[in-house]
Amino acid sequence: MGILCKVVDMLLLVAFMVMLVAGPLIDAQLVLPETTFPEVLVRLKQQYAAEYQDYLMVEKPHFFVALVWLELIFQWPLVLLNIYGILASKHWFHTTCLIYGASVITAMTALLGELMGSQKASDKLLTVYSPFMGLGVLAFLRGLVPNSGKARTIGKRPAMAREKRA
Repeated sequence: MGILCKVVDMLLLVAFMVMLVAGPLIDAQLVLPETTFPEVLVRLKQQYAAEYQDYLMVEKPHFFVALVWLELIFQWPLVLLNIYGILASKHWFHTTCLIYGASVITAMTALLGELMGSQKASDKLLTVYSPFMGLGVLAFLRGLVPNSGKARTIGKRPAMAREKRA
């Protein structure tokens, strides 16, 4: 189980690094004035929206803007914590990973429901958004697994009660 956790952690680390950059540089363009971003980033977002026919990026429906705010205000700080948690092997990593995964799954359920229900989304666009549901599920499942087999402690004492010796 330990090696599987390490492999999953490395996959998550790569995904978190991408999210660390993409959130404030690309997704934030939907909620902040485009004039606050360099022209090259604005063109990159426009090229993506045109190539993948991402009508959500173009039309900016209210629920999508709300999901972007959720990503920037709630999920992005969790991405920072998760990166630190993985790299520093923090004991709380599984908790922040579980919270992040649950949030991403919830947001992606609404998003994929819109994409499939509206029948406006191309297969190409669905292949862009679908892996994020996988990321959410992977993060959620990783959050359910404790970090290591080390004994739990409360302060300097073991968490489990010991029998007293007479």
